[in-house]
Amino acid sequence: MSAATTQQEWLERYSGALMNTFGPPQRVLVRGEGAYVWDADGNRYLDLLAGIAVNVLGHAHPAVVKAVSEQLGTLGHVSNFFATEPQVTLAERLLGLLGVDGKVFFTNSGTEANEAAFKLTRRTGRTRLVSATGSFHGRTMGALALTSKEAYRAPFEPLPGDVTFVPYGDVEALRAAVDETVAAVVLEPIQGEAGAVEPGAGYLAAAREITQQHGTLLWVDEVQSGVGRTGAWFAHTAEGIVPDVVTLAKGLGGGIPIGACIAVGDAADLLQPGNHGTTFGGNPVAAAAAHAVLDTLEDEDLLAHATATGERLRAGLADHPLVADTSGAGLLVGIGLRKPVAPQVQAAVLARGVVINAAAPDRLRLVPPLILTADQADEAVAVIRDVLDLHVPATTSTTSETEAPA
Repeated sequence: MSAATTQQEWLERYSGALMNTFGPPQRVLVRGEGAYVWDADGNRYLDLLAGIAVNVLGHAHPAVVKAVSEQLGTLGHVSNFFATEPQVTLAERLLGLLGVDGKVFFTNSGTEANEAAFKLTRRTGRTRLVSATGSFHGRTMGALALTSKEAYRAPFEPLPGDVTFVPYGDVEALRAAVDETVAAVVLEPIQGEAGAVEPGAGYLAAAREITQQHGTLLWVDEVQSGVGRTGAWFAHTAEGIVPDVVTLAKGLGGGIPIGACIAVGDAADLLQPGNHGTTFGGNPVAAAAAHAVLDTLEDEDLLAHATATGERLRAGLADHPLVADTSGAGLLVGIGLRKPVAPQVQAAVLARGVVINAAAPDRLRLVPPLILTADQADEAVAVIRDVLDLHVPATTSTTSETEAPA
């Protein structure tokens, strides 16, 4: 087959060769540098999605490229019958960042980290789990059982586990749902997939008190919110709590697949030989990439930068007449709209060279690289505001709100 040269040719080949699990791709991307990506037709885009909160250092960051290249040239993969230095030191480093005594199980993704945590909860001798409405924990069967969105769940039911969903942020509903039969409560500090939805101050602290009262594990899913995304290493630390389980992925490898299930205190000993495993989890290349990410976040003070840049993005959009609210922390940014036009806004912003995400019909999500500059943030705000302006008259016209703008 001759090589494709245009974006349309690549899209046609994509539809002929790949399963239709994601729908038609929005673009075919061929290169990235810093906060920018280029498509197959040579168009440049400012990337405020970052692989869905993955590329915390942007694209082709020299530190990650160097770490991966050197490690791959030294030792690329071994089975987990053996240990490697990057694996051990990364586990120690994550425990140090959390400030806890515990143990780490490395995976290749957030879904796998949550599957490991799911299995860990079964070792308590209890089987019930409590999750929240609006949650997203992954697509495999166990992680899906904890994800509340009916459209994701319904085609695959019955799902494993005995899971009760309670309204996110409702302390009394959580209190009523938890008793001595519940193995774990799993919560996101900020619901990323839902569009940076926050539970309200004190919610995680109340969840910690409730779970301790009943001998129940508190499992905090930091797959999207962790690794500096919110301006802190972990979003849950803002409430001063220590969970029993923390799951990580996305930004940890800066684009190289890696996840982690971290168990704290007594929970660290629940999984024993034969209970769980992985072929690629914690391989030295992924661990080396994670070290490079953590080094760069520390050396360049990017957590503080994420806080400042996130505030800049929110402030730049908050006063637009179509914006109902802004939410999140750091560079996990949610933009609530007064009308359900987020997909049209997202498509029009993309056509103008900025990548964002429509998390819901009335909600946008921005999760850019933590290296995003103030000028780039302002550039994105200007484009988004211009597109939002086009939709303000449409809110009072007879034109369908679901009709895409010309």
